[in-house]
Amino acid sequence: LNKFTFNIRSTVHLHNEINLLSKEDIQYTFNNFQNKQIICCLDYFSELERSECHIYSYPYEWKEYHKITNNFSGETFKYVREISLFDERSFEHEFFFQISQSFPFMKKLTLINEKSQNNKQSRKLDDDNNQHLSIIEYPYLSELDLVEAHDDYIEQFLLDTKTCLPNGIYLTVDYQALNRVTQQFTRNTTQLNCIKLRCLGLNDIFQIPIYVKEYFPYTKIL
Repeated sequence: LNKFTFNIRSTVHLHNEINLLSKEDIQYTFNNFQNKQIICCLDYFSELERSECHIYSYPYEWKEYHKITNNFSGETFKYVREISLFDERSFEHEFFFQISQSFPFMKKLTLINEKSQNNKQSRKLDDDNNQHLSIIEYPYLSELDLVEAHDDYIEQFLLDTKTCLPNGIYLTVDYQALNRVTQQFTRNTTQLNCIKLRCLGLNDIFQIPIYVKEYFPYTKIL
């Protein structure tokens, strides 16, 4: 057997365990795989009382990569088209910068995180090429699901000082959260990205107000 490509994910429910496995413990079991780079991501979620381990051969050949956390190791995944992000810790701007670089051909992104960002203070753009100040681009993104995302992440994707979205995106989001982030659909710094939306799926609303339609003049609202 000259080639063995694998992608394994496991979940373990924790019950006051003391001796928890480390990433090094898990990778040690693959020491005999001399011709493959093995990558292991191990997360312990105290609120959910569970651990999740994702171990795979690299280069990664699958089209989906799910439940990416802050422990993401940052390689390049040129075949991946769909990802999801999840953590009990907040995602900061530099994390999204890394995601945009690691998944250059990503088409669909789902974000699940209820924690507010820690470094949300106003950022002044300058010319030092610092990734913390860079406006992030997702050139192939066509579908964005923020239904289970804290308001800060809706702002992360819609503020034109943080993200430059491509044209033609289908955004799914909670109506009340979008209302807060866009300041009742009057905020100028979110409108530039909102105008680019091809389709907008709104949760928890039965009738679309006229001022919402005016804020999204070229968007099909569902």
